[in-house]
Amino acid sequence: MKITRIKVTHVNVPFDKPFWWTGGLYPGASKSIIEVETDQGLVGLGEAPWWHFGEIIKTDIVPALIGANPLDIADCESRCVPPYQITANTGENAASVAFGAVEIALWDIKGKAYNTPLYQLLGGAVRKKIAFSEYFSFRPDHNGLKGETTPEAVVEYCLKMREEHGASIFEGKLILGDPELEIKTVKLLREALGNKAQIKLDSNMQWSLPTARYILREIEPYHIRNYEDPVATFEEMAQLRQHSTIPFSTHVPDLRRAVALGAPDYFVCNFAALGGISKTLKFIAACEAMGKGFWCYSNDLGIMTAAYLHVSAATAHISEASQSLFRWQIGDVIENGPFRQKNDVIDVPEGHGLGMTLDADAMRHWHNHFKTHGPMRHFDHPNNPGRYQRLPLH
Repeated sequence: MKITRIKVTHVNVPFDKPFWWTGGLYPGASKSIIEVETDQGLVGLGEAPWWHFGEIIKTDIVPALIGANPLDIADCESRCVPPYQITANTGENAASVAFGAVEIALWDIKGKAYNTPLYQLLGGAVRKKIAFSEYFSFRPDHNGLKGETTPEAVVEYCLKMREEHGASIFEGKLILGDPELEIKTVKLLREALGNKAQIKLDSNMQWSLPTARYILREIEPYHIRNYEDPVATFEEMAQLRQHSTIPFSTHVPDLRRAVALGAPDYFVCNFAALGGISKTLKFIAACEAMGKGFWCYSNDLGIMTAAYLHVSAATAHISEASQSLFRWQIGDVIENGPFRQKNDVIDVPEGHGLGMTLDADAMRHWHNHFKTHGPMRHFDHPNNPGRYQRLPLH
């Protein structure tokens, strides 16, 4: 089998309402959808975590892989990705992320070639129902939809998710730079949701170390399951660990430093950002050996989410619920997308490979959105237009 063509399509998929994070208002996702075509008629699907990696795929990855055997993933990687020791030293790791998006498509082809779901190629399923959290945040009104701009509104939203979808796992960002607002919201959430519900927080590194110490002291009685990036560095998390028993997570996949410092406790990663599914499996195995946890990223479309489902199905060590913004996505590029959890879980797809089929109409629609509006910006702040925020916020 040979690769004959690799097609890259940029798409936008907005949220129903933008949410506040440390960079400003976050309106949705701009992704690159990858289609790897073969001379045997099989097409593998991949997804890049941000659209500009699609441009790297066009210029660097496509010429290297035309004519390659898509089933020989190691050979394909050696054509596209320099040694990690060099890229780690130079900061030139974009090729690794770009190839990681394509590598997911190669696994999709392999599953289709062997007429089996991807999780079977990864060793079989240890679970078939994969847990994902609901998400909450402060969100302004948008396009006639009422947002959640107060602690009471955030609580009301979470109760609605519990009533309508059976949710019991909640993760969220309470990012407006106000420690007292976060403390009040956490208190009200615990009172409303009861002791059995999981509450996770994600600060996107908004707090200084002194402020984080104060906040964690105040919210610890409310049984916080995890706090992601409460401060900006692993060193600060290690200092924070001396004052709090709440577990910490991060998107920064520096396992050696986390082990050396004792914090954070979990990694939350996009598979392409780690270099693909093969590299992700190695990273998770290393986390397990070193006593660190792992779960999957959020704000991905259906192709990457399908990869999360299959790897989580085949990997016993992913025992915590992964992140999800599914409820806010107003569209997707796959048939029957976006995914939606019920009672906290989504069934792993049973089709061959990733088990996903592109929706041609949706692809055209969201590609036209990208062409018309350009990529979605995550760093726009209405109170400081044209400038990036600086951290910490408090």
